[in-house]
Amino acid sequence: MQFITSLLKGDFFTGGKAAVAKPSGRLRVGILGTGKIGTDLLIKVQRSPYMECVIFAGRNLQSAGMQHAVKLGVPVSDKGVSVFSDQSCRCDIVFDATSAAHHIEHAQIFDQLGIFAIDLTPSQIGECCVPALGISEALENKNISMISCGGQSSIPLAYVLASLIPNISRLSLKSVVSPDSIGPGTLANIDEYYRNTRAGLYKYTGINTIDIELISDEAHTQKPMLNTLCAYADAIDMVALRCALLDMEKIVQAYVPGYKLQSEPISIDGGVQIVLTVEGVGDYLPTYAGNLDIINCAAIAVAEHYAQARLAAHQERPLGRRRYQTMVLDY
Repeated sequence: MQFITSLLKGDFFTGGKAAVAKPSGRLRVGILGTGKIGTDLLIKVQRSPYMECVIFAGRNLQSAGMQHAVKLGVPVSDKGVSVFSDQSCRCDIVFDATSAAHHIEHAQIFDQLGIFAIDLTPSQIGECCVPALGISEALENKNISMISCGGQSSIPLAYVLASLIPNISRLSLKSVVSPDSIGPGTLANIDEYYRNTRAGLYKYTGINTIDIELISDEAHTQKPMLNTLCAYADAIDMVALRCALLDMEKIVQAYVPGYKLQSEPISIDGGVQIVLTVEGVGDYLPTYAGNLDIINCAAIAVAEHYAQARLAAHQERPLGRRRYQTMVLDY
């Protein structure tokens, strides 16, 4: 069993605070969808040294998100996706934080305009990407799917399980989230959530039988996302598994600081159980909305990787040290 420990010892993984070379320019970014997710994304983009938000687009100029963008001095529009056809709003990257049904239409428009699209809906149109397991897809595809909150939180650990445990017969994932962190978009896309989470888990593990459950915790409205992931198999090396899970936790924490294993892996009847919490960083979303924040953090990691490559190519010099590296553990 071989770990890429150099990833954990270097400057890449310092909770998102690694020293990076200052770029000579920034990529132009648009955000489509002005709800809580889109507004939180805006704050994260504003903090990035590689991107500049040039348009924050939706349908209601009076929405809380629009008003917040105006306070930040960010250009806004109520023309929705059509604004990106305006040359004055030319973008290199667009984050789509609308709905799965709408992204089906939006994806075609972005493709025609040559815009790199990061899909925060569970539309399953683009290439699934989990930054901890490699983001080379960001340089090979024009539409990247961030899967779902359940997918981004569970897939890194499921990848470790599948890598170390032979013949896993079944995976089960139960995610418990605050009702205050489930918006109308999530409810409207619940079938797509289950389908996309299952597809993402299958892509990275090869396991066919996967049970998915999403629960709204009405009794504890301000508790962070809680995931319980179980793998069912006959033979499990708990010592090796424990070390590998801790390594993966550190890798994900590089871009999701609130990602935390709650205990060592636990033996259960017929398999092993892992319990994980995800707490948000508290930009615009509350810290208990880790289920929303993890998608945004992952999306920013992909966007910054893409932006650094584009900026380096424009400057015609080697990329150098990156904040987010293509990461694959070899067990």
